[in-house]
Amino acid sequence: MNDIIINRLLGVGIALSNIKDEGQLYQIILESAMDIIACDGGTLYTIENDSLKFRVMITRSQNVKKGGDNGPIDLPNVPLRKENVCARCALERRVFKVDDVYKSHDGFDFSGPKKYDQMTGYHTQSMLVIPMEDDKGKIIGVMQFINAIGKNGFVGPFAQWHTNVVLSLASQTAICLTNHNYSRQLERTMDSMVSVMSTAIDALTPYNANHSRNMAKYAKKFIKWMNETGEGWSFTPEDERRFIMAVQLHDVGKLVTPLEVMNKETRLNGREVAIHNRFKYIAKIDEVDYLKKRISAEEYKSRKAQLEAGHQIIDTINKAGFLKDDMLKIIRDYAKNTYWDEEDEDFLDPQPWLTEEEVHLLSIQKGTLSAEEREIMENHVVMTAKLLGEMEFTDADQNIRNWASDHHELLNGSGYPNHKTGDDLDWNVRLLTILDVFDALTARDRPYKPPMPLEKAFAILDDMANKEGKIDPIILDLFKKSRAGEPDDDDEAAREAAREAEKDRLIC
Repeated sequence: MNDIIINRLLGVGIALSNIKDEGQLYQIILESAMDIIACDGGTLYTIENDSLKFRVMITRSQNVKKGGDNGPIDLPNVPLRKENVCARCALERRVFKVDDVYKSHDGFDFSGPKKYDQMTGYHTQSMLVIPMEDDKGKIIGVMQFINAIGKNGFVGPFAQWHTNVVLSLASQTAICLTNHNYSRQLERTMDSMVSVMSTAIDALTPYNANHSRNMAKYAKKFIKWMNETGEGWSFTPEDERRFIMAVQLHDVGKLVTPLEVMNKETRLNGREVAIHNRFKYIAKIDEVDYLKKRISAEEYKSRKAQLEAGHQIIDTINKAGFLKDDMLKIIRDYAKNTYWDEEDEDFLDPQPWLTEEEVHLLSIQKGTLSAEEREIMENHVVMTAKLLGEMEFTDADQNIRNWASDHHELLNGSGYPNHKTGDDLDWNVRLLTILDVFDALTARDRPYKPPMPLEKAFAILDDMANKEGKIDPIILDLFKKSRAGEPDDDDEAAREAAREAEKDRLIC
């Protein structure tokens, strides 16, 4: 083996180590081997389900190139039976060198090449078949070469040095393929773990049932649109994988958020039962006091009317999305009222109709969470950063942690937990934030609210982008233009549900 061939082998080894795409890897391997030993045809197979799968097929004299970068090969796998030379090579871990398939048989069935010759006018003559073995001695594939071309330009048998060269290349190839497969396996393991975690997060609460899944769906549609139109910024398959992983992990901190906070559907969260029972009890006390002449008829009627109205008022405030000042005043007025239960020795002084905690909860102006509960809820992003900080990411995947844990940061610094600004937030986390808010507004699986129509959701997002400076207006415009947030064409049921929910909202 001369220095030129050795240098070419070294060059192939270096090139193989830099290739990430599997199809391209198979093609480079086969073409490099064919260049070095100067043959006309070649096929690379890999072991799959106790058979040999065609990966690349090349016949240069007929300008045939299939597999690799040239699309799939529409041929059935070769069964691992000894009459097939490539299968026998894999089964017996042996090199087979056939000088002339029309003269040498040795129990092999060469009807396939002969039939191919009849159909195409080709003439298959010499053949060299080499097993590919990984570092653990496992056969992972076979390379088959056809028609060695001598210096005179004529087809002849393969030489011994051809075998030595291809065996050396096969060894490099097997190591490269094995490393590639290990890498893909680790990647699949990581992806499946992330998917399991994402499912677990969404399964924690009915208010989060499809959140990450919806965001991933919108993201994939948006990325596909940008790549197809050239608008926005481009995503490689690896870029997309990392972003979708960040989407799936962005709420991982909710795994340690108390369910009573995450699932808090109303302000009182069940405490309203005690209030209703208390109001009924107070009404009975007042009735006794009236009958015993402790209070006047006018006072009795006033308190009775207020207590009866209080049931509806409490329920309305408990479930309202936003409280106006007049509703807050009503709560404070009710809290000023007292009652005296002379039969309860624990309460010797007059007691308020509403406890301090109940007033505090009923006075929540927006949403259902108190300031203390909201702080607990917002802490999920801190826990996301902490949990992801315990995960081992590759250098290329380091940004996944940042994108996931920064999804509540806003461009104007009003987000949380670190009040980062636009200078600290790249395109990916800005997109993730928009997807998060969009799904929160339009989700159809939130029991405590109907889905918001797209027009209204985008109006809110427009205000956040253009009036408040919280989210990126350029990315928002791209997202709207892509229509990635719209129901799929076959999702008529979803559109009808949204229309009905909007009717109900308008009626209410």
